[in-house]
Amino acid sequence: MRTTRFLLLAFAFLWLSTAQAQSIEEALFLLPDLQFKQLENGANGARRYEMKVRQPLDHQKPELGYFDQLVVLEHRGFDRPVVMNTNGYMISRRPNEVANLLEANYVNVEHRYFGTSLPDTLDWQYLTLENVTADLHHIRTLLGQIYDDNSWVSTGISKGGQTTIFYRYFYPDDVTVSIPYVAPLNRGIEDPRIYEFLDEVGTEECRADILDFQKRMLKEKKTIMPLLEWYSKGADYSFDYLGSIEKAFEFAILEYPFSFWQWGSDCADIPDAKADLETQVQHFLDVVGLAFYDDRSMTLYAPHYYQASTQMGYYGFETDDFKGLLDELSGNPNASFYPKGSAAQYDNRLNEKVNAWVASEADQMLYIYGELDTWTATGVEITEAVESVKYVLPGKHHGTARIFFMDTAMRTDFIEHLEEWLKLEIEDIFGE
Repeated sequence: MRTTRFLLLAFAFLWLSTAQAQSIEEALFLLPDLQFKQLENGANGARRYEMKVRQPLDHQKPELGYFDQLVVLEHRGFDRPVVMNTNGYMISRRPNEVANLLEANYVNVEHRYFGTSLPDTLDWQYLTLENVTADLHHIRTLLGQIYDDNSWVSTGISKGGQTTIFYRYFYPDDVTVSIPYVAPLNRGIEDPRIYEFLDEVGTEECRADILDFQKRMLKEKKTIMPLLEWYSKGADYSFDYLGSIEKAFEFAILEYPFSFWQWGSDCADIPDAKADLETQVQHFLDVVGLAFYDDRSMTLYAPHYYQASTQMGYYGFETDDFKGLLDELSGNPNASFYPKGSAAQYDNRLNEKVNAWVASEADQMLYIYGELDTWTATGVEITEAVESVKYVLPGKHHGTARIFFMDTAMRTDFIEHLEEWLKLEIEDIFGE
């Protein structure tokens, strides 16, 4: 009984000390599972700290060991809202427009198994969305001792946006509002909605030009490959992970329309049959290129491919239009490349549950997509049953579907929802 009472008193003292800390440094110092060092102040005057948060390899079995997860905190004030960026890969150090819009404290979290947030051994079985979101919940719980009465918002871009959605699904009370950007919510390892999108996006003329370019490049493969080999040698690329540069080239040609629309390429820039070979190869490198398939890139993004191949789902490539032109690939090859040494096996049950939850229960979510972005094809589908909004920005793509690029009416609506749900007055810093 005395031991229990002592522990309760100690916890109460820790909470009180944290809540009454005179500085953010004092508050951080009192938190368990956290080391920090101060960085140079942000451009907005925020005090910045790089933190290492101790995370279990498996949150259900902490006895298996721990790793350190990288988190960067920008502190603006104990009374300010808190925005958590759920990165899908390595940590992004770029300014966050949601944090700036809300003049918020900013908690920037690197995804487990990426960047420096690595266990000693990459045991793939522990790279699950259950563990990923438990990482975020642990960070939220820790920093909640400092920012307990504040409004919390989670946000992320692309795979980080997916992570935002799954985080809210598993821990619906951790944040008040979630803002996923350009976030796919796939229905399988090969989501057919991608094919439907690519058959309808843009003009019929542009889609025909894209297909003609793909076929022309495959037909000229023997002439093109020496150019690409010299280019790869100069760039120090290697393709052992996939098996050969020829295989990488065929994957890149199939990827071409996906990347073309994802990143907002211009139909007028597609070379026609009269263009010289160097012009056509340069266009291919500009839109897709081979860096994506280089061994360094494949290894760096192996955790992403593992997640796509086990829980998140992905997309494939239709090859009916290229019969007789592909030497390395057959069928409908998938764009997800299983990491070497993994035993990836796809399970769609979680995606089914989250898709149903998004349509029927996921309130106070603000989804942002670009009309031309290929990933919009597998974006969330909401209904009138939820108090959430999906914004699709006309003419925008994966890199420009942002609050900054919303028109005045859309941005006003977006900010009004934030004000209502967060109970704040928000200045439109993006207004003309």
